[in-house]
Amino acid sequence: MISSDIIRGYNDSIILSILIDGDSYGYEISKKIKIITKEKYIIKETTLYSAFTRLSKKGFIVSYPGEETFGKKRTYYKITSLGLEFYLEKEKEWLITKEVIDLFLGGEKI
Repeated sequence: MISSDIIRGYNDSIILSILIDGDSYGYEISKKIKIITKEKYIIKETTLYSAFTRLSKKGFIVSYPGEETFGKKRTYYKITSLGLEFYLEKEKEWLITKEVIDLFLGGEKI
């Protein structure tokens, strides 16, 4: 499993990538992260909701109430156009980051 320290800077991008596919709620997003990574990364609930707060404050996502389950309404999250723009920039940044890190940790040394 991946250390949360290593992946911390990418949580926002991970969440936005899931919301690009459609609106969702906290539990469903954490479940998708777990499934997509084959349980190599399991996001903590506190980390997830801190990211929702941060993304909302920056205008990258909006929230709205959904259907009621077990007496409580689910809060759904939707990516905004600003959030999509941010995600696309982070996607480009990741390619460069991966290239640089691979130079040091990707196998052969020069």
